[in-house]
Amino acid sequence: MKSSGIVSLALSLSVLIFSCGKKEEVPSPKIGLIAEKAMVVSAREEASQIGLKILQKGGNAFDAMMATEMALAVTFPFAGNLGGGGFMVYRMADGSTGSIDYREKAPMAASKDMFLDENGDFLSQLSTKGALASGVPGTIAGIFEAQSKFGKLKPSEILQPVIDLAKNGFVVTAAQADRLKRNRETFIDVNGPHTFFAREIRAGDTLKIPVLAATLERIAKNGRDEFYTGETAKILARYIQEKGGIITEADLASYQAVWRDPIIYPYRDLKIISMAPPSSGGVTLVQILKMLEPYDLQALGHHSPEYIQLLVEAERRAYADRNYYLGDPDFVKIPVNELLDTEYLKSRMSNFSFEKATRSSEISQGNISFAESMETTHYSIVDAEGNAVSVTTTLNGAYGSKVYIDELGFFMNNEMDDFSAKPGVPNMFGLIGAAANSIAPGKRMLSSMTPTIVEKDGKLWIVVGTPGGSTIITSVLQTILNVAEFGMGMQQAVESPRFHHQWLPDLVNFEPNSFDSTLISTLKARGYLINEANSPIIGKVDAILVLPDGRLEGGADPRGDDKAAGF
Repeated sequence: MKSSGIVSLALSLSVLIFSCGKKEEVPSPKIGLIAEKAMVVSAREEASQIGLKILQKGGNAFDAMMATEMALAVTFPFAGNLGGGGFMVYRMADGSTGSIDYREKAPMAASKDMFLDENGDFLSQLSTKGALASGVPGTIAGIFEAQSKFGKLKPSEILQPVIDLAKNGFVVTAAQADRLKRNRETFIDVNGPHTFFAREIRAGDTLKIPVLAATLERIAKNGRDEFYTGETAKILARYIQEKGGIITEADLASYQAVWRDPIIYPYRDLKIISMAPPSSGGVTLVQILKMLEPYDLQALGHHSPEYIQLLVEAERRAYADRNYYLGDPDFVKIPVNELLDTEYLKSRMSNFSFEKATRSSEISQGNISFAESMETTHYSIVDAEGNAVSVTTTLNGAYGSKVYIDELGFFMNNEMDDFSAKPGVPNMFGLIGAAANSIAPGKRMLSSMTPTIVEKDGKLWIVVGTPGGSTIITSVLQTILNVAEFGMGMQQAVESPRFHHQWLPDLVNFEPNSFDSTLISTLKARGYLINEANSPIIGKVDAILVLPDGRLEGGADPRGDDKAAGF
């Protein structure tokens, strides 16, 4: 009886433990929107829906790109834009790939020392706020170039629902109202008390922008030339110069988007297709992945101290290279092949140890043989034919330079801050650059934007990207690893907490209230410097995963108002 009692007790305990275990199981991960044929994921539901409607009308991913981009310019002026620029990476249904660079350019009157005072000190306020901070916009050139080459519909047909959106208005979200309130005084300071966004705008308001609708109507009628040589160009150049800027009609007339070969490299059984310079995203992303490749990440464990150490140390070394070597390939020779060489990257990790942190002061750019924004936005599109585009576009800072052209209805960028105005001095994202990214007339500034497409077994698998300034690269990296190494679905991968390191400043940033205090203590004990101040949101990833049965799962980041739409 005694032994029977022990057995009964043991069985009871095992049932209790099992029951408790079941009760304490982590809830099933969220699954994003599932679509059978096509999907758009962007920072605003209105933009995703307009992009989707264009797909439903028979348009393809490049038609939807134009519609989504312009709808974001209406509903998300924080980063969506006519007055900025961006990058797009594409993969056609037949497997062919490419990319377009519509990054802003320095005006022809720009000079290397334009943001330095008489003592050679960096005047950061001039490169971040006001008309002098703006580069020549590339967005309209980029979307028209891509659509004219690959699209199926007429631009006027694509833009009409966007024009209607600007005329009829959209509902302001709580987050949007808060951002506008925080920036209202700056808008007034830069543009005057009668500027459009001087008004108080509350959550739930319907915001109509008729002037922007009129600008878009002219562009729909006259095409890209309206923005670069037409009435819009004249108004833009005049306003910028009245406000102390240097963009001229000639600068606008000479702007061209550029088709570039993307960065394409294998990682394990995957093919990474990402943006080439003047985006630093592709090179830096692939550098990190190739430094991680010799390690068994699954064995280390997701978000274990060792996993975080490994990523941080690879990021530290890649960002050091980024800041020294990368710039506009039309102006400087960039040793891309050498930077991505397996033996070189192995040597970069040779002094890595799980025992303790490497100090950033001990890491400079690598010795190789060789003679940006938090306030960006990203969208991902897959059409019913199987074409995919990954697009990241930006004004750089929140509402760019804060210059709002009231006659046209849009903000201008402050991308001049993405140059190395003074080598060795950090920009607004803490990134330090070198001579490769110095200011020169007509030059494109270095960017962290990382629109990326991933193939698996020769087929489209992931379309991904994010805003986040210097954190873009690490957010894209961790999202890909979450799916590829840890088997997450797209929504779960997007929602997973993130961390970031960028060489300098020598701090590891963690999303607030997302990581265990014991983990943080372990990393501190190994010599890592942790940013314990209020760390900002690290990225707002919008991505699409092709499921094994061919359906699409959208991952729309809940850190913003982002939404997926599909059919």
